[in-house]
Amino acid sequence: MKTIKRIINTPPQHWVGDGFPVNSLLFYGEHGNAISPFLLADLAGPAHFDPAATPRGVGQHPHRGFETVTLVYQGEVAHKDNAGNGGIIKKGGVQWMTAGKGIIHEEFHSQDFTQKGGELEMIQLWVNLPAKDKMTPPAYQGINNEDIPTATLNNGAQLRVIAGSYNTITKAITNDTTKATTNNTTKAITGPVSTFTNIQLIDAVLPANSTTTLNLTEGHNSIIIVRRGSITINNTTINTKCAALLNPQGDTVIITAHAPSDTTSNADNAEILILSGEPINEPIEGYGPFVMNTQAEIKTAITDYNAGRF
Repeated sequence: MKTIKRIINTPPQHWVGDGFPVNSLLFYGEHGNAISPFLLADLAGPAHFDPAATPRGVGQHPHRGFETVTLVYQGEVAHKDNAGNGGIIKKGGVQWMTAGKGIIHEEFHSQDFTQKGGELEMIQLWVNLPAKDKMTPPAYQGINNEDIPTATLNNGAQLRVIAGSYNTITKAITNDTTKATTNNTTKAITGPVSTFTNIQLIDAVLPANSTTTLNLTEGHNSIIIVRRGSITINNTTINTKCAALLNPQGDTVIITAHAPSDTTSNADNAEILILSGEPINEPIEGYGPFVMNTQAEIKTAITDYNAGRF
């Protein structure tokens, strides 16, 4: 069973552009390879935006050496990049962008959301690439909510498997008449995203006051981010917008869920995001929007960007 290595509390909020009020919960500069293959987790909102004429957001900016993953829970975000990709990430949708050897993109509230206003909530992750893949060609995966497979566990917990696989287990059933027992059955549910390393990325909604045993992978770094409500792991409480960094040893984690203290629409549930992945265990050198393995590679990235080679 995985145990807690560290609790990460909510950091101060700051703005990214004029469209995203963000709490940077994970950052490689502070947590290093303890969160590998993940580099960053920004929790944006929930925040209310009044109707406007001009979309808010972040203008063109470059990336190299990793992937950005955007999960939208409320509102809509429009993406466009210089590789010709674009689209609107709607509620429940996910954008998985591989920056690779270099890409320039922008992220704004969608035109429709801008005109109508409303609540915006999203999470953006940065996922590292191994040294051998850092200069891979840029790529884009846009996934709609309906394309993400779901599973309901025996206690009513609901999972959305975005990346990787999750093994659900149906308990053995004994027939009262024959006393015959049907063996436990395992079913793997696989997310639609293609990844460079072995990663599980799963949304989970846990009924309040329920206890859920989640199957993770031995040796992987695992992080539980709490979006709504609070949870308890090993008698330790993790509150909204906080995270539990788990020790790699073990292949399960036992979570007790508690309802949010406010009156949100899902007041009977706790909502979490599960990040689990095989550590890359390579040097990390970062500078702004570039994450490489050496300072020399960072200097090359800056030179290439300034020369228009992205």
